[in-house]
Amino acid sequence: MAEELELKVHELTKIYPKDEKYRTVDQLRRSSASVSNNIAEAYNKSSIKEKLRIIRDIAKSEAEETKRNLMRSAKKGYCEKISIELANEYTNLIKAISGYIRFLKTYQLSN
Repeated sequence: MAEELELKVHELTKIYPKDEKYRTVDQLRRSSASVSNNIAEAYNKSSIKEKLRIIRDIAKSEAEETKRNLMRSAKKGYCEKISIELANEYTNLIKAISGYIRFLKTYQLSN
């Protein structure tokens, strides 16, 4: 899900105004890539504590940042409909990440 959203963000930002290339475009691409990269990194950690730290402190935060920048883009008039749809998809991703965090915490307590 995170990787699919990253690709959608990348495609969307191709049509942003040139003056946003080094601001909004760069930030959206970096934060969306960070979400999927950190989920993958956490998956490969053997420690539940380390998985939780990466998922909670980095991946979820980057997803929130991406969502916020998409909403800001819509308010600026950049592909309003698509930006809002993607922001809503990031809301769903954040919910999924939160569910995974709950699962990891429950697993941690039971072991």
